[in-house]
Amino acid sequence: MSWFYLVIAGFFEIAWAVGLKYTVGFTRLIPSIITILSYIASLIFLSLAIKNIPIGTGYAVWTGIGAIGTAILGIILFGESRELARILCIFLIITGIVGLKILAK
Repeated sequence: MSWFYLVIAGFFEIAWAVGLKYTVGFTRLIPSIITILSYIASLIFLSLAIKNIPIGTGYAVWTGIGAIGTAILGIILFGESRELARILCIFLIITGIVGLKILAK
C-alpha cells in the first residue's frame, strides 16, 4: 500500500507543480486553491508512504514522479522543448526510479 500512496503523492506533486503556472503568481483564485490543496494532498500521501519506505527512496521517487510528469505536461500543455536530449534525461530519471524501487528494502 505504501508504494500506491507514493504514486498518488507523485501525481499530486505533478498537479501542484503544473498548477503553479495557472495561478499566475497566486492571482487567480480557483487555480490557486487547487494548487494549494494538491500540495497538501501530496505531502499527506508522501507521509503515509514513508512510514514503510526508506525516506531517501520515497523522497527520490516522489520528486522523480513529479519531475517526469511536470516535464511531460510542460511539453504537452505549454509547448516546451521536445529536444532529444531532454527526452533522454526524462528516461534517465525513470531508470533511477525503477532502480530505487527494485533495490528498496
